[in-house]
Amino acid sequence: LDTSWPYHKGESESFLGEHILSDKSVRDQVYVATKMPCFTISKAEKFDEIFEKQLKKLKIDYVDYYLLHSLSGSTWQKMLNLGIIEWMDKVKKTGKVRHMGFSFHGRHDDFIKIVDGYDFDFAQVQFNILDENYQAGIKGIEYAAEKGLGIIVMEPLRGGSLTGNIPKEVQGIYDTADIKRKPADWALRWIYNHPQVTLVLSGMNEIEQVDENIKTASETMPGSLTEKEEKIIEKVRNKYLELLTIGCTGCGYCMPCPVGIDIPGVLKELNNFHMFSKSIAKIKYMSYSGIMTADGKPHFASSCIECGKCEEKCPQNLKIRQGMKQIAKDMEGPIMKFVAAMARPIVNGKKKS
Repeated sequence: LDTSWPYHKGESESFLGEHILSDKSVRDQVYVATKMPCFTISKAEKFDEIFEKQLKKLKIDYVDYYLLHSLSGSTWQKMLNLGIIEWMDKVKKTGKVRHMGFSFHGRHDDFIKIVDGYDFDFAQVQFNILDENYQAGIKGIEYAAEKGLGIIVMEPLRGGSLTGNIPKEVQGIYDTADIKRKPADWALRWIYNHPQVTLVLSGMNEIEQVDENIKTASETMPGSLTEKEEKIIEKVRNKYLELLTIGCTGCGYCMPCPVGIDIPGVLKELNNFHMFSKSIAKIKYMSYSGIMTADGKPHFASSCIECGKCEEKCPQNLKIRQGMKQIAKDMEGPIMKFVAAMARPIVNGKKKS
């Protein structure tokens, strides 16, 4: 059961505690994962305060898998400054946390630093057929696995975008396979084909999807894809990349931005907006640029000062400043910024002044 402090307007943990985990016979049959909202914390005493509230809401005595939520390089440094190492050691020693890990949304180099910075048990990363080299990427996954960390994959279907309105060019490539499969089956099999992957978190809305995902997981082992199937997925990836609005690979060389914009992150949502679901892209853009930021301040694309430093460092010579203007046009507006402004103090645990 994977939950977190801010999920469903802060009610997810309470819901699980009240309706599922209050039955003590169920507790022994499930693993519970929840997360420390690092982006909301500015004082060390908040570690204990939030964690104890989480245990109370979940109606449990310990957490099986506890994560530092949505780490980036700057968030990790903030946590270090507040003494997170000592706190993690304490809750593991007392048995209140059985396995300590982190979820990651940042640059590859920062992922390596975090892996090396503590004896974590596992890492949760974004990984799918399009995001092979995004954020932690396959190299980061391999590095963490070699150090003994379990690898939990989030966004295996890119929020469902790899299974919904599939471009006809992509479907045509899938149709060349000897065994016909649904796009979700292809995407999950590709992930399970990697021996470093321990667990895949896939959102499911219907029992049919649960059955399909269980079937895929039960049939797929590392190395089970044929050479022809691997080439089909490679062609699918290349076709998707060809269809992108802007050819950003998420390498992060453009960072840091002088005004704090997550350049690879917002460019990714620009592509998602035009190629997949507009509503999902807007929600993610608002969440990570306007609400759950490391410093608690908004960093929208419209705040770009057009200094051009990012373009000077971009190995692909992308027109990033033009991309920022397109993002502001497509995904920003008074209503979106108003919603973000209202949600920001709530998520960050502060009263709006």
